[in-house]
Amino acid sequence: MYFFLSHLSFLDLCFTSSIIPQLLVNLGGSDKSITYGGCVVQLYVSLALGSTECVLLAVMSYDRYIAVCRPLHYAFAMRPGLCHILASVSWLSGVATTLIQSTLTLQLPFCGHRQVDHFFCEVPMLIKLACVDTTFNQAELFVASVLFLVVPLSLILISYWHIALAVLKIKSAIGRHKAFGTCSSHLMVVIIFYGTIIFMYLQPAKTCFFLSHSPYLCSLSRWLSPSLSNK
Repeated sequence: MYFFLSHLSFLDLCFTSSIIPQLLVNLGGSDKSITYGGCVVQLYVSLALGSTECVLLAVMSYDRYIAVCRPLHYAFAMRPGLCHILASVSWLSGVATTLIQSTLTLQLPFCGHRQVDHFFCEVPMLIKLACVDTTFNQAELFVASVLFLVVPLSLILISYWHIALAVLKIKSAIGRHKAFGTCSSHLMVVIIFYGTIIFMYLQPAKTCFFLSHSPYLCSLSRWLSPSLSNK
């Protein structure tokens, strides 16, 4: 449990550090610009870390499922070798998706459009700047969103469904409280993180009410997730 928590804490620290400093610079002065190189770096890094967190949260839900529902098998089921493999898969999947999505997005011609309607450079907002047909990019973004949002979230919901059934069977109030304490912070991170990201990536780009409010929703996830994951 603490092995994955250390990865999540480091991930959230890097995630926040890749976005918040530039945001504070923009808020503190009249200059709201970012260099093209800075935007590229921010795009690659933030997407890699965000995708990694999607997979890592699903891995952590499985870890908590084993801890609550199969406590006697925990030492074998979550042996160190397997934990390192799962953590490595999480990081590698994030790197792979950012290399594909970010590269495809940066190949689009922007035809002088330079104003990003967001507080950091992200794929959906950059696609909106393109002056060519972006059907392929939007389709690729949707497929990636399903793989990194819908699939992990479905696994998380299945894990917590079994956890809830197991907790309800515990007769001791202390036991139920301990089981709830094991999962509560992770569950809050999942709700905040996936809730805001789904609004960003799975809503129609031109009709979604939440898209115009996405900077505020997204910032909520970036700022609250690190504090919750460290509890």
